[in-house]
Amino acid sequence: MTKQDRAVRTRLALIRSAAEHFEARGYVRASLSEISAGAGVSSGALHFHFANKAAVAEAVEHAAARALRRVAGRGRGGDGWALQRLVDVTHHVARLLCADVVVRAGLRLNAEAVAGRVRDLRREWRECVHALLAEAERRGELAAGMPPHRSSAVVLAATTGIEVLAREDPGWLARPSLTDLWHLLLPCVAAPHLAGALDPAGTEPEHAGPDIGREPDIGRDADLGREPGVGKEAGVGKEADASREPDASREPDVGRDTGGALEEPGRAGLALR
Repeated sequence: MTKQDRAVRTRLALIRSAAEHFEARGYVRASLSEISAGAGVSSGALHFHFANKAAVAEAVEHAAARALRRVAGRGRGGDGWALQRLVDVTHHVARLLCADVVVRAGLRLNAEAVAGRVRDLRREWRECVHALLAEAERRGELAAGMPPHRSSAVVLAATTGIEVLAREDPGWLARPSLTDLWHLLLPCVAAPHLAGALDPAGTEPEHAGPDIGREPDIGRDADLGREPGVGKEAGVGKEADASREPDASREPDVGRDTGGALEEPGRAGLALR
């Protein structure tokens, strides 16, 4: 393994450790010493990658946003009924929320408006819902009197409510809960000729994991721009040599619970809130 790979692994481990502490304790109570210890690295290694706690939180939100974008985009380019794809993607989102602490922490940080950041992590989901319902209208899938803007409001309110409730009780994200939701919503939203054609439980197997493809290299997500702190020493405006990273020879355990917002270098796999 190259020194650069070890530096990337260290950074991913720090993001995951930060996500675990932000989710459990909130931004204010989580400490940098806890985050570095959770990643198995020194405080110096943390500060090599991140200038301060706000920069760590920004990296967690960035990783969460990338995972949310991938999941939200999953339903836009598929085949079959647009409404079925919307149902399917909500189940996929729920599995990701259960599996990925980085996404959950990113949404919590976003809700807390940490450090005055204004990135809206739910934007991708709203746009996905709007796009699929607009497609459904064009294809005659929506019930009379349910234009996309009205049906979008209902779906967004329901799914966001489930996400909020799941912060205290993860059971809200279980497949039966979402299935019950769609049992109620589909008769109101879908055109009568689709009765019986749409599956509220989703069309993917229940055991299907949230693997939706290879995660892009850190800092190369063109839509979000350069990820904060990538490849730069804390407080320094020039590119840093990864070989200078403190404790670079110490490889933290980053292969565990890789979820969806982070990926180990050179491995495919991606595990939304």
